Amino acid sequence: MFQEKIGPKSNLERWMIERLRAAARVLDRSVGWHRVGFIISISIIAIAALVLYRTLRGIDVDEIIAALKAIYVRDIAIAATFVATGYFTLTFYDYFALRTIGRDDVPYRTAALGGFTSYSIGHNIGASAFTGGAVRYHVYAASGLSAIEVAKVCFVAGLTFWLGNATVLGLGILYAPAAASTIDQLPPWLNRIFALAIIAVLISYVAWVWRVPRVVGRNNWEVTLPNGPSTLLQIAIGIVDLACCAAAMYLLVPDEPHIGFVTLAVVFVSATLLGFASHSPGGLGVFDAAMLVALWQLDKEELIAGLLVFRLLYYIVPFVLALTVLGLREIFLGSRQVQRDIGIDPRRELSRRLDDEKH
Repeated sequence: MFQEKIGPKSNLERWMIERLRAAARVLDRSVGWHRVGFIISISIIAIAALVLYRTLRGIDVDEIIAALKAIYVRDIAIAATFVATGYFTLTFYDYFALRTIGRDDVPYRTAALGGFTSYSIGHNIGASAFTGGAVRYHVYAASGLSAIEVAKVCFVAGLTFWLGNATVLGLGILYAPAAASTIDQLPPWLNRIFALAIIAVLISYVAWVWRVPRVVGRNNWEVTLPNGPSTLLQIAIGIVDLACCAAAMYLLVPDEPHIGFVTLAVVFVSATLLGFASHSPGGLGVFDAAMLVALWQLDKEELIAGLLVFRLLYYIVPFVLALTVLGLREIFLGSRQVQRDIGIDPRRELSRRLDDEKH
């Protein structure tokens, strides 16, 4: 649990924090957080498997192939552009996080490498909090970051992710509460209250960090949270990322009957978070089941075709690119290390060759 280090607390704030800590301690002793997470993951996967089994029983594979062929190449190209823009935005998660923890010496190209590869690999392998953290450490260790600093980067980047998701969900559900009802099966009015609660929490958080510097953590693990203006920037980064991904999905779903973009965005973000919570590799099965259930009015074969193309663009292609980039980086770093071991300075060697060519 995080503990605030700086900043005055009101009696009500202290009471609420103590109650939350007490509840967390009781739950941890009686059940254990790892068991809770495991139970939630298994439950989500089991429900998704049941939904997929019932939904896909009457699916015609030939119709799916025909639907794939019917998707316009132009739409696929535009969707790929939106996906690329979304991943470009993801690089700023890490760039922002590095500046937040005071590592201004790390250039953007390193932050871009860490952000892109960690999310691409983490999204596909699953348990992204751990796999993404391992990839980040592998990238940032070469720039002199310690394990604690990498953990701080993961925390701030994760905070940006959740602030963006909460904002999109809150505003989206407030505008189109029926879209959330297709997934959580709650009445629209209750979802709208839930959306108002999310927005209220977000506003309270921004106001809280705006007042005075806030530090969370304990012992030698402390992070100063981004202030008010920086938090708004975090939210903007998250919104752009999600909007690009939702736009890519919007281009790939069937045109008829028409689905509004906000409705699709709410469904998409909800399905993505369910896949994230399940820790299933790439949200496989869970994301797809949620989309099929929520967009029940669309032709199933055409929707499945769109989901397959989206999975190719958003998961498989970036995953292959990330592995390729990391592999080439390892070859480059390995060759430089070999040259150092045998006493060759790559820069001096290049300079010497250029001089030889001139003469």
